[in-house]
Amino acid sequence: MQSTETPSFPNPIHRRIAIAVDLSDESASAVNWAVSNYLRPGDSVVLLHVRPTSVLYGADWGSTDLSDDPSYNQKLEAEFDNFTTTKAQELAQPLVEAGMQFKIHIVKDHDMKERLCLEVERMGCDAVIMGSRGVGAMKTGDSSSGNKEGGRLGSVSDYCVHHCFCPVVVVRNGLDHLPVLSPVHEEDLNSCLEG
Repeated sequence: MQSTETPSFPNPIHRRIAIAVDLSDESASAVNWAVSNYLRPGDSVVLLHVRPTSVLYGADWGSTDLSDDPSYNQKLEAEFDNFTTTKAQELAQPLVEAGMQFKIHIVKDHDMKERLCLEVERMGCDAVIMGSRGVGAMKTGDSSSGNKEGGRLGSVSDYCVHHCFCPVVVVRNGLDHLPVLSPVHEEDLNSCLEG
């Protein structure tokens, strides 16, 4: 299900929401949280996954040839493509169960953080939701405010918060189980303000 063209949606009136997934448990939490707390009927959702250009490539060690046989390397790439597609479909299950309109968009790039931001902009998304493993770049909170623990924002989510053109919602792992608050109706709000 890899695509290089921009997913199109039939009704431009509703919001376009990207949920960035990296196939982790944190991504699954972000999808669950989005379905329970953020998405509304009529939203067009894109599960967006940016994967490395090669399964044989890593940021710290560069390209690694495991075999002199190119067909073996192609087989590894094909297996990883299949794994990625299958895992993305599994992550989409809460969207299926909620009856949300969605597409899965998988792209390859060596700079996943930058490509994520570029894809979100290219698709004209109104917001992006993503999980955070909290093992990356920035520690939030400070001890002067009494918050000794602080929180952690991963390097990908930190980059996206600072570089995406639209709002970014970062879902901390484990928040998908929180109870959903009932929506406030305008008449309830008005009666509270009057009385």
